[in-house]
Amino acid sequence: MKPVPWITGPRTSCGSTSTTDSAYPDKEKDNMQNFHISATGHSLNYLPEYVAVWQGFFEEEGLDVTASVPSPWDLVLSDIGSGKAAAALGGIWVPSMFRGRGKRYVPFAQVAARAPLAIVGREKSEDFDWKAVPGKLISMKGSNGASVGLFIKLLLREHGIDSRDVRFVQDLDGKMLTDLFIGGMGDYLVIDYPSAVTLETSGAGHAVQALAVTGGNVPWSVYYTDGEADEAQIDTQTRFVRALARGMDWILANDAENYRDFLARTFPKFAPDLLIRLTNVYRVNGMWTTPRIDPGAYARWQRGISDGHLTSAPIPYGDLIDSRPTAAFAKV
Repeated sequence: MKPVPWITGPRTSCGSTSTTDSAYPDKEKDNMQNFHISATGHSLNYLPEYVAVWQGFFEEEGLDVTASVPSPWDLVLSDIGSGKAAAALGGIWVPSMFRGRGKRYVPFAQVAARAPLAIVGREKSEDFDWKAVPGKLISMKGSNGASVGLFIKLLLREHGIDSRDVRFVQDLDGKMLTDLFIGGMGDYLVIDYPSAVTLETSGAGHAVQALAVTGGNVPWSVYYTDGEADEAQIDTQTRFVRALARGMDWILANDAENYRDFLARTFPKFAPDLLIRLTNVYRVNGMWTTPRIDPGAYARWQRGISDGHLTSAPIPYGDLIDSRPTAAFAKV
């Protein structure tokens, strides 16, 4: 596993950075508590975590937060099981699926409250109609987990469409499916929103549904542990959550143009203008709210997970979620 290269320079108030010095010199880290995250990806929807590192919010809570992205992705489970990582970051469908089946993975916070996906089609976005989807072929990656397929089928049901009336290709890598779509396979392609807009810019399709905007709320990306937390771990998680919330608030208070360089360095595979545009889309459409897993959004996603046969029935909120670290964010 390799650490995620968030940023190399010291934090500033509005986004410019220097690359000549370490952000946090080793002598300042001597008394810090390490909090390592094993993540299933490195994504724009994880931005509050990266900002909280960059702006020093974790440091102010006494935490030295680091992250890595193992391959294959399910090594995150080995990392939290062995103690190599304090938390895994990924889909809540994993803790849901394992509950009562030999493992107890415990979600305690969320970073992304919406699915960072888009549907790419061959028609223009204004011509897209959910009612026309039956009979069509939808390609959606399945090599990195079940979330994409579960979510699309949930949306289909919510739009009154029986998923059995739609054809799917979902067991392949997203890059391969994208190449096949460009080559003419299928009617729709479901990929991450930044890649969808990049594809649209190239003229290879149209982002007919930006699901981060139209898809509604679900606890898409959550932090979870292996086993129940003791009091010391709850204290650590609570401090982590406070800093993460400050990262969310900082993003919501700052137009993405103000930290263009940070975004470009953090996500070098995407054009800076695209990153700014999509960050601002996420800001105003509820991608980042609070670290608390919303019960209503949770219940909706549990229906999708259960309907996808990963669980026998939706799991009650309190049976899966440890709400203690985010208690301060509960609605009064």
